[in-house]
Amino acid sequence: MKLLYNLSIYLYIFYIRVGSLFNSKAKLMIAGRKNIFENIKSKILNPKSNNIVWFHCASLGEFEQGRPLMEKLKLQQRDVKILLTFFSPSGYEIRKNYAGADFIFYLPMDTPSNAKKFIEIVNPQKVFFVKYEFWFNYLTELKNKNIPTYLVSGIFRENHHFFKSTGAWFRKQLSSFTHFFLQDEKSVEMLNSIGCTNTTLCGDTRFDRVFEVSKNAKQLDLVKLFVEDKKVMIVGSSWLEDEKIIANYFTNPKSQILNYKIIIAPHEINEKHLVSIEGQFSSTCLRYSKATQKNISEAQVLIIDNIGMLSSLYQYGTIAFIGGGFGKGIHNILEAATFGLPVIFGPNYHKFVEAKELIKLGGAFSIKDVSEFEKTMALLSDEQVLKTASQISRMYVQGRIGATDKILSKI
Repeated sequence: MKLLYNLSIYLYIFYIRVGSLFNSKAKLMIAGRKNIFENIKSKILNPKSNNIVWFHCASLGEFEQGRPLMEKLKLQQRDVKILLTFFSPSGYEIRKNYAGADFIFYLPMDTPSNAKKFIEIVNPQKVFFVKYEFWFNYLTELKNKNIPTYLVSGIFRENHHFFKSTGAWFRKQLSSFTHFFLQDEKSVEMLNSIGCTNTTLCGDTRFDRVFEVSKNAKQLDLVKLFVEDKKVMIVGSSWLEDEKIIANYFTNPKSQILNYKIIIAPHEINEKHLVSIEGQFSSTCLRYSKATQKNISEAQVLIIDNIGMLSSLYQYGTIAFIGGGFGKGIHNILEAATFGLPVIFGPNYHKFVEAKELIKLGGAFSIKDVSEFEKTMALLSDEQVLKTASQISRMYVQGRIGATDKILSKI
């Protein structure tokens, strides 16, 4: 199995190199790892004397889970230097200048020689893998060197290969972890069932992160002028299918009596996508980059054509529509919920515990088409229903903060 695993890694590297000829994401993965060890050596000059704590995140979502732990660790231990690695360009390219880490790199591919070389150069004192990254050669090397290694905000499902009859080799990887900090009771039970009892149920560190963001949200003066005294739907991380449903509903004269304004922060902000959004709405659209104090109040749809504003935008909303539910899966709903916004999203939400729980509680609503969206908006037009859903969303987040402190107290 070890041989097959390593062969699959080399094949993956080969396919990524081929893909980099015509795929921009693959190209970034190759370019970002070029001369990676020379780059690391040039930045980490005295690894033996540094108290380096290594955090690894697959992408941007995992970074947001690891972030509160990194920042609080830094506050508690001033001499700690944070090393942050990403596997995916969607994490690295957006957070490569994150001020909370001392060193930020792509993770070299998980070959035996790369793992050995990386850990020798970096010499980490502790290691945190966020959510579910299980790189066999890195984990083996960390275990051989007796370096404390933790999984944080971990979550396990029955279809993971660890729990299958053919998963004996994969289960051995889990023995490399010093401790598992898990999101839910089900994950604790599943690990315990295969002999991993070094577990702590502490919840999801994302709740700490979004709650902290809500307390320090940026005030956006132009957005205030846009909102005026109207109700506002914040559309976060939207894709074409999400936007079609929203446009279909809000361009209908019947829905205009609700007196809503719309703020759209699309997942992709390339020109083609922005033009597509503008073409779908008959109401006056305005890009944020072209907004002024004179023209913004006239717009009905404000399109956010930059990255980084979304988490602060939710403070101005009445209801949130979170994108991705008609594709691979919904984006972050907690950023909206922490501000007390009822959350609407498409049908692909079942991998997300917070979505399922909020639906049961009455703070979130899943829709499959325009008709269901219309029914949900009709339901939320009742002020008491809206107020109750808002309170549910806010209290859901506030009742689940504290995972970061639980982890730090344990280690």
